[in-house]
Amino acid sequence: MNKLYKSFFSLVLTFLFLSSVSFAADDVLLGPGDILKVSVFEQPDLSLEVRVSDSGTITYPLIGAVHVGGGTPAEAEKKIANMLETGGYLKNPHVSIIVAQLQSLQASVLGQVGRPGRYPLDSARTLADVLALAGGIAPDGADIITIVQKVNDKTTRTTIDIADMMRSGNLDNNIEIKGGDIVYVERSPKFYIYGEVQRPGQYRLEHNMTVLQALSVGGGLTMRGTEKGVVLKRQNESGSIEVIKAKHDDLIQQNDVVYIKESFF
Repeated sequence: MNKLYKSFFSLVLTFLFLSSVSFAADDVLLGPGDILKVSVFEQPDLSLEVRVSDSGTITYPLIGAVHVGGGTPAEAEKKIANMLETGGYLKNPHVSIIVAQLQSLQASVLGQVGRPGRYPLDSARTLADVLALAGGIAPDGADIITIVQKVNDKTTRTTIDIADMMRSGNLDNNIEIKGGDIVYVERSPKFYIYGEVQRPGQYRLEHNMTVLQALSVGGGLTMRGTEKGVVLKRQNESGSIEVIKAKHDDLIQQNDVVYIKESFF
């Protein structure tokens, strides 16, 4: 993808993210490390900020340990209110819980994105959502996204062609990202061009790029260059370098070296 397309693509990701945001706190499942602000209506002495322990519990005044892990804030509110009432401390208490920091449900977005880091999943989040949270794919990012997840205590690895998904409009691969997942955007594949071209160097390998397109990226031939003298230097599976006489419509592969010979006529 060129820079203009990459910018447009990042805007699309942001739109998908904003259109899917849910503001319902009740959707959040609490877990270890989450920081909660708990308050009771007209009972300021019962207001506190507390962290959920590794066992999924919090310690609350008067009633002691309360297990909140795996439940929603609304369920935790009802549980605390019920314990306060059945314990004879308050009659019909109105408990409110605000999630100050959501530490238990975070995904890591790494590699070639605008802002690599860990991001809270405060509601259902798809691949497009978390990429938008991380500032979108950087100009040097690849189209292929790798997602590492744990399913039934087994680590799985999934690769998704995000550009193909956007071109086709098929969002089946816009999968849900869950707490603990790792989303990794690799650096875009490269090819190299040198010899009798205007701008020899290393360039991004675009999808289905041909030899002729590679010559164009390199600024075209110099006065001494010849289109009949183009060769590809490609490493095979055994590690040896093959020299291939190239035609204009041959496809460039990752790490190919395109060499343009000098014309002797």
